[in-house]
Amino acid sequence: MTQATPGRNGRKVAVVGISLSDCGRVDEATPYALHAQAARRALADSGLDRSVIDGLASAGLGTLAPAEVAEYLGLRPTWFDSTSVGGSTWEVMAAHAADAIAAGHANAVLLVYGSTARADIKAGRRTGNLSFGARGPLQFEVPYGHTLIAKYAMAARRHMHTYGTTLEQLASVAVQARANAVHNPEAMFRSPVTVDDVLSGPMIADPFTKLHCCLRSDGGAAVLLAAEEYVRDCRTAPVWVLGAGEHVSHTSMSEWADFTVSPAAVSGRLAFERAGVRPAEIDVAEIYDAFTYMTLVTLEDLGFCAKGEGGPFVEAAKGRLLVGGELPVNTDGGGLAAQHPGMRGLFLLVEAVRQLRGEVPVARQVRRPDGTLPRLAVASGTGGWFCSSGTVVLGRG
Repeated sequence: MTQATPGRNGRKVAVVGISLSDCGRVDEATPYALHAQAARRALADSGLDRSVIDGLASAGLGTLAPAEVAEYLGLRPTWFDSTSVGGSTWEVMAAHAADAIAAGHANAVLLVYGSTARADIKAGRRTGNLSFGARGPLQFEVPYGHTLIAKYAMAARRHMHTYGTTLEQLASVAVQARANAVHNPEAMFRSPVTVDDVLSGPMIADPFTKLHCCLRSDGGAAVLLAAEEYVRDCRTAPVWVLGAGEHVSHTSMSEWADFTVSPAAVSGRLAFERAGVRPAEIDVAEIYDAFTYMTLVTLEDLGFCAKGEGGPFVEAAKGRLLVGGELPVNTDGGGLAAQHPGMRGLFLLVEAVRQLRGEVPVARQVRRPDGTLPRLAVASGTGGWFCSSGTVVLGRG
């Protein structure tokens, strides 16, 4: 079994509770309600009393996050984190929380998120914003219509130009994500698609058609981390935090040295080194996938294949990313098929823990070659337009 890495004072850290709120199309709930629903479910999953929670990590809601969320949940944490770096937020927060627990600054930290991104647009409470604003460094890009999607599209084109990656290979990521979602009752889109389906869709930002892009949903998630002494009182077996890494690469596209290298190249290396494991030992990978290119380049940068070989690696005909494949990726369907309510990184951690525990439907459950449950998982989140990355290695023990 995998052994957790002791903290600086010898304290190991485990994920002891996980949950999703209602997800998909949730028209009647507020973001605060989704936070509370996910938090209550994660606490119930752990079997611990809420009094043990002395840390809270939250971002994306309220003027004074996470103070407003703490107040809504009736918590008065003595440790908190409001790091907000887009999709990588939750892996970075998990790293910070694990460090705090290991150092004795907290005993049990709740990571919680909720968003009604889809419902808000439907009800006219917000628009499908095309940019993050025009202040600071962004002022030099926004006048030229350089939206978030356009930035990812440009990076994908560079990879295609440099390494010969094809549209069919990028489409294969969406095909396999949808195939994994078929067996996920919580996924928004569960019908299979083909490479031709992806290629023939409406163009969003060249080369991305609609199915190259993540969906927009409502939903929330929560993860409870605790010190090792609380594990004996938990309802389920622990999943240990073995190692984590984080990295900020750039914010201006002009400052990004190489469009074919994501910040996961650094965060992943650090996480694997600190966990004492190699990419080849990983049984299941949950990777942020706002666009198909994110999955492909993150697989390269985490070391699952060499730089430039991501295209052949993800081809649909090889089926490597499927639940029963060589490297199951985004086993719930990911942001391309399951749900994507905004900063989706917390959902990656939930699915990774579910897989390690063996708590998903049989058809979606990853198995090692000998038929046993997966032993090691990695969750890697990406924020902004490849601006930041957080990677966490988890182990069953």
